Amino acid sequence: MQFIKKTSLRTNILGLAVKLTLAIVLILGIVFLLNKIDFPAPKKEIEKIVPNENFKIIK
Repeated sequence: MQFIKKTSLRTNILGLAVKLTLAIVLILGIVFLLNKIDFPAPKKEIEKIVPNENFKIIK
């Protein structure tokens, strides 16, 4: 009994297309689920005033 290796190009392209489609669906699903999560955000705007005396001119 001899082993025969199938080297059909169509099978390889089909398998690659299936894997690529699954990867895209998985990535889109993760992005969709992350958008559904309400992450905490600061309620007030953070603003820091930097005085002008701290700046030095370097030539």
